Amino acid sequence: MIIGIGVDLVDIPRFEASIARTPKLMQRLFTPAEQTLKPHSLAARYAAKEALIKALGGSEGVHWTDIEVASEPSGRPVFALSGETAATVADRGITSVHLSLSHDAGLATAYVVAEARS
Repeated sequence: MIIGIGVDLVDIPRFEASIARTPKLMQRLFTPAEQTLKPHSLAARYAAKEALIKALGGSEGVHWTDIEVASEPSGRPVFALSGETAATVADRGITSVHLSLSHDAGLATAYVVAEARS
């Protein structure tokens, strides 16, 4: 059963400018592993985290650095949740979270579907 969906779109040049203006955003928004990525990948991960918050119905109990966007060996993006965020997702009965990312023409987008067993 679908619990929630979320989608987000990020303007990559605008995102890059925000990070350049406020470098501390890197530590606030991204895990150490994510911080090594290129700007277009970071923008897609930011969109993924925003889309997850939308799919969850809000940010209560969710922390940016508890959400890491990793890749399976096939390249498929997946969430690696930890800490209070992982507990919040479990408390809401969510058993599976699906993620799709894309970036092209200066835009990054993410789509998230949160599911529970019916």
